[in-house]
Amino acid sequence: MKLMLSAVAICLANALTAQVKIPEFLVGDWQQEQSKNTEHWDYISTNELKGFTYQQNANGQMQVQEYLQIALKDGKLVLSAQVLGQHNNQIVEFVGAMEGQTLVFRNEQHDFPKEIAYELLNEKQMRVRIANEQKAHNLVYNRSNPLAQARALDPALTTYDEALAKELGADEYGMKSYFFVVLKTGDSKEQDKTIINEKFKGHMANINRLVEEGKLIVAGPFQKNEDNYRGLFILNNLHTVEEVKEVLESDPAIHAGILSYSIYKWYGSAALPTYLPNAAKVSKSKF
Repeated sequence: MKLMLSAVAICLANALTAQVKIPEFLVGDWQQEQSKNTEHWDYISTNELKGFTYQQNANGQMQVQEYLQIALKDGKLVLSAQVLGQHNNQIVEFVGAMEGQTLVFRNEQHDFPKEIAYELLNEKQMRVRIANEQKAHNLVYNRSNPLAQARALDPALTTYDEALAKELGADEYGMKSYFFVVLKTGDSKEQDKTIINEKFKGHMANINRLVEEGKLIVAGPFQKNEDNYRGLFILNNLHTVEEVKEVLESDPAIHAGILSYSIYKWYGSAALPTYLPNAAKVSKSKF
């Protein structure tokens, strides 16, 4: 009997513990590299995951090829697979065990595969090996929907607010692009403390103005460090580096060369700006 590959993502951190646990890291969608095969897994309980393998045809219709389950049975982690249209849809079980950094499911009575091994490369990618004594296949799978896993495991994330996502400019993963700015000591040789203090007073006023305009959502100083990093900005609702530079040069301390900067594009949660309404409520004193 030929069994199709079950692309199971295993959270090695959990699997390495003494207590056998359901591999929650698996939940969501995984796309096989250089293939149309995709696997979807759902969290059922702390003792069970269920999934299926599918492809989409030219009309966009889902064609299920295999039903899957990972469950705790008598203290053992068991992978079950049912390939549709083969051998009267017989269910085949494989028992899992850790071997070094790899989680291996085995069924010595099965012809191919006898072994399915999972190696987590990083949180978004895994390598899966299926083999018997004569042959082996090593395939790479990529997570195609990270948010699905988080929502499945955290009920607080299951309520999707489409209007809010649109208002905040979120992509399908609830993320968006910002500009991350590192402020550094500038090249100014100014020694007059009165002038320096005046420029930093303007620096703080400019921060407040940018917040009110919705362009600045995070700002704060670094502690003393060997890189002479002074602080950081996360800028929102700006689209080009040129726009960012124009905003930064409106800061009196930067314009005077007391501060300089480096600009980086940064990808983060689109919900980041929503903390601002509470910022004033936790500030007892003002700068």
